[in-house]
Amino acid sequence: MQVQTSHAEKKQEKTWRFSDIIGDPVIGARWEKVRKYFFLRESTYDMTNRCNIQCDGCYYYEGDKQFANDNRNPADWRKLMKDEKARGITYVVLAGAEPSLVPELCQVCFEEMPLGTIASNGLRYIPRPIDYKIHVSVWGDDETSLRVRNAKEMLIRQIDNYQDDPRAVFVYTFTRENIDQIHRVMEVLAKHGCKVTLNVFSSPVGYDGPLRHTPQSLAHTRKTMMTLISEYPENLLFSPYSAVAHTHIYGLHDLYSCSYPRMNTSTAIGLGRSFRQYRADLTWDRSAACCVPDTDCDDCRHYASGSAVVTARLFRHACNPDTFKSWLDYVDTYLAVWVMGYEKDDNLCSYMVAPPGHDVPGN
Repeated sequence: MQVQTSHAEKKQEKTWRFSDIIGDPVIGARWEKVRKYFFLRESTYDMTNRCNIQCDGCYYYEGDKQFANDNRNPADWRKLMKDEKARGITYVVLAGAEPSLVPELCQVCFEEMPLGTIASNGLRYIPRPIDYKIHVSVWGDDETSLRVRNAKEMLIRQIDNYQDDPRAVFVYTFTRENIDQIHRVMEVLAKHGCKVTLNVFSSPVGYDGPLRHTPQSLAHTRKTMMTLISEYPENLLFSPYSAVAHTHIYGLHDLYSCSYPRMNTSTAIGLGRSFRQYRADLTWDRSAACCVPDTDCDDCRHYASGSAVVTARLFRHACNPDTFKSWLDYVDTYLAVWVMGYEKDDNLCSYMVAPPGHDVPGN
């Protein structure tokens, strides 16, 4: 497997000006493509505290947010969305326990805020007028889903609901136990023409169960991801730098410094100022606010967190052409996964590049 040079070797390289990096026609074109979406400013919303399945290692049923009472009043949700627009939010992530259980509230959110994503287990169809991206969570094959998520024939039910739906992206979460299952799962999803992206299980606070990764399982996951990138170019929305960022021995906070309020005390700019994580009762708590609340921050490698944490580090990655190309691939992947109508291009960098200030995993 080809990898880029280590951080120590990078120190010997020339100093690049940003204008010179984007002066390359290919890099410049991709830069112009992605920078049009820098207006996106997110917050997340727990739509309900109810769910139709029970998953081991669930983020929602950890911490205080699970005890928030559901606000089922559409007028209150409509007011919240209007208020969110007024303070500059342009993009919503609807999550919670299971938002497909309250489609009427999702519809209200879409009417007021037309850019966003719904995180769902995919077992209930979300009506088509709600034109958000829908992330369908997959945690392994059907045998694993029955054992870990207490749901039978989960994959085929998810496909029945969302095959040929342009909103749907199937999100395969690698745990310590299910790494090799991706091959048969991916074969089925590709056969049905589904779009797929990859995620890495990030332990909730206090979780030390069998899904939690080890350095060995992270290395196995990374190698598997690189194989999938080459085998499924038409179906997989992913990049080599995505594999690096999410399977490194260090988590996202240690690699990039997390931008979310829970780990970021600054309210001056960026997510520290704008991001809120609303609970099902429409309250929020800055001290707990992050993309996936109650995750163990040291173990956070979640794809949703990386979509903001990694992309926020533009200038850190503008140190040389390869590193910046890898960052552009990451942003191109993120936008294809999260934004309706955005199409991912081929990756500019086909090999693994080190995160700034660190080595390539395994080096």
